[in-house]
Amino acid sequence: MAFIHPTAVVDSKAELADDVVVGPYAIIGPDVRIGAGSEVGAHVVIGGVTEIGKCNRFHPGGHIGCPPQDKKYQGEPTRLLIGEGNTFFQCVTVSVGTQQDGGETVIGDDNWLMAYMHIGHDCRIGNHVVFANSVTLGGHVHVGDWVVLGGLAAIHQFCVIGAHAMAGGGSIIVQDLPAFAICEGNRAQVRGLNIEGLKRRGFDAQQIANVKRAYKLLYRDGLSYEQAREQIEALASTQPELQPYVDFFALSRRGIIR
Repeated sequence: MAFIHPTAVVDSKAELADDVVVGPYAIIGPDVRIGAGSEVGAHVVIGGVTEIGKCNRFHPGGHIGCPPQDKKYQGEPTRLLIGEGNTFFQCVTVSVGTQQDGGETVIGDDNWLMAYMHIGHDCRIGNHVVFANSVTLGGHVHVGDWVVLGGLAAIHQFCVIGAHAMAGGGSIIVQDLPAFAICEGNRAQVRGLNIEGLKRRGFDAQQIANVKRAYKLLYRDGLSYEQAREQIEALASTQPELQPYVDFFALSRRGIIR
C-alpha cells in the first residue's frame, strides 16, 4: 500500500501504485493516477485528469495538472499525460490541455525539469530533455527529444523546438528552432550546431558531417526554406540521422529562426 504522510490529502478516488510515496501536506485529486516507484514531495499539488507513469519524482511545491492559463478554458475534462522517469524540481507547474488542441498536455520519459519552470497547456514534450530554472513554455509548444533550454528561456506559444536543439539562458524564442541548432539572444538567433551534444549521444563523425551538410543547406547556401527542406528530406531517405529534421519540418508552422 502507498505510503501517505498523515498530513497529505489524497482523494479516495485517486489511484496510486502500492509503492508510491506521498510527502507532507501534498494534495492529490480524484482524477489522478500515479505509477509505481513515484515520489510526491511536500506541498506538491497534483490535480486535473492526470495520468503519471512509473518512477517519477516531484520535488516540493509543484503544481501538476493545474488549470490552463487560458481564458477560453471553462473547466472541461482535459488531460495531462506524463511518462516514466521524469524529475520535476521545486515549484514546477504543468497545465492540463484545452479542447482547442486535442485536450492533452503530454510529457515523455526521462526528462529533467528544473525549479520554477512552467509548461503551458497543450504542450508536447519528448524524451531526455533538460529545462533549466525558470524556463517558460507558452501553450501548444512542441519540443523534440534531447532538447536543452537554458535558464529563463521563454518559448512563444505554438513554437516547435526540434530534437537535439539547444537554447542559451535568457533566450526569447518566437519562431521555430530547427533540430540540432543552437540559439541564443532576445530575439533568439541561430548560432550554430549542437555538435558537442551529438557527440555525447553517440553520433559518429560521418553522421555529424551529414548533419552539418543539412545545416549548410538550411542556413548557408542561399536556398529558400522550401528548397532546403526538399533537399534535406531527400538526404534523410538514406541518412536516418537526419530524421529529426523531417519530423521538425512536419510540425513547423511559425517560420524558422534564420
